[in-house]
Amino acid sequence: MIPPETIRAAPKVLLHDHLDGGLRPATVIDLAREFGYAGLPTADPDELAAAFTAGADRKSLVLYLEGFEHTVGVLQTTDALERVAFECAEDLANDGVVYAEVRYAPELSTHEGLSLDEVVQAILRGFARGERETGIRMGFIATAMRQFARSVEIAELAIRYRDDGVVGFDVAGPEAGYPPTRYLDAFQLIAHENFHFTIHAGEAFGLPSIWEALQFCGAERLGHGVRIVDDIVTQPDGRIAMGRLAAYVRDRRIPLEMCPTSNVDTGAVARLEDHPIDLLKRLRFRVTLNTDNRLMSQISLSDEFASMVATFGWDLADMEWVTLNAIKSAFLPFDGRLRIINEQVKPGYARLRNETAAAEIGVA
Repeated sequence: MIPPETIRAAPKVLLHDHLDGGLRPATVIDLAREFGYAGLPTADPDELAAAFTAGADRKSLVLYLEGFEHTVGVLQTTDALERVAFECAEDLANDGVVYAEVRYAPELSTHEGLSLDEVVQAILRGFARGERETGIRMGFIATAMRQFARSVEIAELAIRYRDDGVVGFDVAGPEAGYPPTRYLDAFQLIAHENFHFTIHAGEAFGLPSIWEALQFCGAERLGHGVRIVDDIVTQPDGRIAMGRLAAYVRDRRIPLEMCPTSNVDTGAVARLEDHPIDLLKRLRFRVTLNTDNRLMSQISLSDEFASMVATFGWDLADMEWVTLNAIKSAFLPFDGRLRIINEQVKPGYARLRNETAAAEIGVA
């Protein structure tokens, strides 16, 4: 077992985290009071945190998303967006995250008159302040919601701010009835501009969603991608047989932005023990570990790693391998990725291994 303090001290990389799913409960209450949002079920931070978690853990992606009504409800001003973005960077840095890509759908914050540009600018200001004050490196992924019809507009927005901190584009929201190919124009625009995009696929829907995201849309990464396990069969003699799609994902080193706790909450998998992340890691898929929505699932990235240690017996070598997968898959330019690998990730894990070895010698 790895001590919690060691897990927290380990340099970590986060690729799949939603800004509106990671607010501090006290901040939600403060913003609701400040801006006149009256929809919260309670004004007690602990009770509100419990309400978000209970609301999320209903084994349905559609029901899971209901809690975002409250967080989005308090994110309708530039001051609120900037504060939440800063606190996000601060919380991640305090958890040992050295690089994070955090996503949000700017269209969700336009209900009270903000423009898409004002939303993005406020978030980028908050992230920049977080970088200055904590040393973390932040990237913003502009997300289009599947159930709305603004994907091309959001893709154009992402491209417009690519030199100011936006690192990529994404589509999110309910998968059923909203296949990736509905947003092909947006993905083609991003590709035409030599920019980056990931697609939520294979979370609540199966292999066809993953296949479309890759073969029609050209996704660089898969948001969740947990249902790729449906194309993998364990034979009676213990041998593993992969279908064509699973083999393609592994052979092409397509990153999987896996979020185990969230997948249990939404019902994508029944129990953490049933999650395919460990099988996929052992098969050497490009697995990454992520939080998805820290408020809704009441977790941090350290908590996710601790769950992998407790459930699957991961050690520091596994943590480092998954972290290297993540930074290699980041939308950060190559030189920046290399710098984080050589100056933070590898030295950080080497130090922790040495400290662990020294402690074991001391005990002996």
